Amino acid sequence: MTTAKDIMHPGAQWLPAHETLDRAAQMMRDLNVGALPIADENERLCGILTDRDIVVGCVAMGHDPSQVKAGDMAKGTPRWIDADADVTEVLQMMKDHQIRRLPVIENKRLVGMISEADLARHLSDRQVAEFAERVYAP
Repeated sequence: MTTAKDIMHPGAQWLPAHETLDRAAQMMRDLNVGALPIADENERLCGILTDRDIVVGCVAMGHDPSQVKAGDMAKGTPRWIDADADVTEVLQMMKDHQIRRLPVIENKRLVGMISEADLARHLSDRQVAEFAERVYAP
């Protein structure tokens, strides 16, 4: 059985909700990622911040990224998957909620992230096509 832990990108890091968006952008640059999970003061997932969120939701709106907190950008119900979940559960969650990145949690700690690139590397062409159809369909 292939699990979330088998296909995830290990070593993901939290971005504390109190950090500013300019700090988030620096972390993304340093980690070479396009998204960071946002954590509250108890290290509980409260959202995911993308580079697009920073550009469209802050910069393009005329706001100063050094003044906007990551937690202010967290919207909706955060989704995550247990490290031991079967890959079919991963796909189902990502398809059902039309999400492209999924934090992987083990013992209440962030251990990795699953992105579209991870799916493409580890799944069959048919599985990837089904995922893309569901996530990108209008």
